[in-house]
Amino acid sequence: MKQNPSVPPKVRAEHLGREALVYVRQSTMAQVRFNQESTHRQYALRERALSLGWPEEHIRVIDGDLGISGSGRSRRPGFAQLVTSVSLGEVGAVFGLEISRLARSSADLMKLLELCSLFGTLVIDEDGIYDMADFNDRLLIGLKGTMGEAELHFLHARMIGGKENAASRGELRFPLPVGYVYDPDGKPVMDPDEEVRHAVSTLFRVFRSSGSAYGVVRYFAENNLSFPKRAYGGVWDGKIT
Repeated sequence: MKQNPSVPPKVRAEHLGREALVYVRQSTMAQVRFNQESTHRQYALRERALSLGWPEEHIRVIDGDLGISGSGRSRRPGFAQLVTSVSLGEVGAVFGLEISRLARSSADLMKLLELCSLFGTLVIDEDGIYDMADFNDRLLIGLKGTMGEAELHFLHARMIGGKENAASRGELRFPLPVGYVYDPDGKPVMDPDEEVRHAVSTLFRVFRSSGSAYGVVRYFAENNLSFPKRAYGGVWDGKIT
């Protein structure tokens, strides 16, 4: 394959002759639903691969980890697929929006980067192109990965610290299941809305008679019944939808 003079020198014919894998991940389903701009930017990396010279048939998008955290505690089928493909020598480059998208765990990231170095696979994000056989590139991408893991640690520490402070004051509150609300004293009580109470009682009555969750869903659908959900936070806080 002839090298295009406009392509950066790190991208060589040997890379273009193998697959380009675009790894797409969001940490939670809420991010997938409400932070769609980030998801679109990740899918757009496919266009980056095309511009660098990969033929369309050699570009594969791996998006099986949408809604799954990048921490080492998470089972990520997409990441496992990515590691397997690299270890088989099939991959010329791995594309990610940023290094922390690949893995928030240094152990997971280092395992992938070691395989990339061993099999001559490039790592490409929005900031640049990294050759894992080059010491300076390995150093830079390693620092970025460590920063991503540290960011996750600090976010988790702030979240837990806030909850512990609220708990120490006796003010820690969690969203209640449908059918319950907090009274002015902070105690859980039955929802005062009669329509909500009726919907909940209908759900349990139908479940007892049908014996399955599917039977409940079918009953509500056949009778054109809605099931309530109370919003927590934001402009719809406390509203029933």
